[in-house]
Amino acid sequence: MRVMRMATLSASDLGGHAEYRHDNFRYVSVQTGEQPLTRHQGKLSCRYGYGRSAETVNQGDAGQDFVAIRMQGNVCNFVLCDGVGMSYLGDFAARFLGSALLEWLETTPALTAEGVEQFLHDLTGPASEQLGKLQPLDNSPLLLREVLMEKRNRGSQAMYICGRIELTSGGRKSRVWLAWQGDSRIRLWRNDQEQSEQFQKHCKTSERWSTREGPVGGTPHIFEMKGSSSDSFRLQLYTDGLNDLDAIGTYIPDEHIQVLLDAAHTGGLEDDAAFIELEW
Repeated sequence: MRVMRMATLSASDLGGHAEYRHDNFRYVSVQTGEQPLTRHQGKLSCRYGYGRSAETVNQGDAGQDFVAIRMQGNVCNFVLCDGVGMSYLGDFAARFLGSALLEWLETTPALTAEGVEQFLHDLTGPASEQLGKLQPLDNSPLLLREVLMEKRNRGSQAMYICGRIELTSGGRKSRVWLAWQGDSRIRLWRNDQEQSEQFQKHCKTSERWSTREGPVGGTPHIFEMKGSSSDSFRLQLYTDGLNDLDAIGTYIPDEHIQVLLDAAHTGGLEDDAAFIELEW
């Protein structure tokens, strides 16, 4: 896939790479480290964070979540993926799918349900080709290698949320487009009133993307919305490692979200966690 680059002032950390210049900002998570909760203020306000589960950290493994955000002027494209642990190399599926979706969002002017569904089907070819090059450990016991090979034949899977927010130049009118499959959380506040029920009934663990089959469990769910200049919005996305947020309907300060990412009270996260929040 083509990698988009620009001359930027860069800031790197263990959990990802952020690039910014004037109204341009790009963050891509790194699955081998943590990203403390971080803010970026552009045309939209953004908070993001990433954490691996305690077990994953202790074993030195890659996290199975993936986050990427790109702000360019009045447009913000974003993606959040959660690799399916029982599939073959769910971390690969999350990273491959998330990177491809961000590229698709950045290069597709008109986003449609038909367009994203076709893209997800077309992606199975290059994904399966790359997955086939990843071999099970040669020194693994024969039985384990056989299990891994069987899993690989069934493909790698990930749940996802992707979308775009566009602001009108010179005003606060907005247009939102989202597509998703899986049980990662989508929460939306409009003028401080939560309106998340429309997403909750369409967030199912049986739905995901597969390197072998494309969309699984149905077609991508689509949400589209226009906001007026008098509206204020907050869109919050996170994976199940931050399920403690489910019961909290009010605005949460940065330091409190960081407490949940650190999960010191439980000896670390029980599951990988990825977080995006956008305000406009």
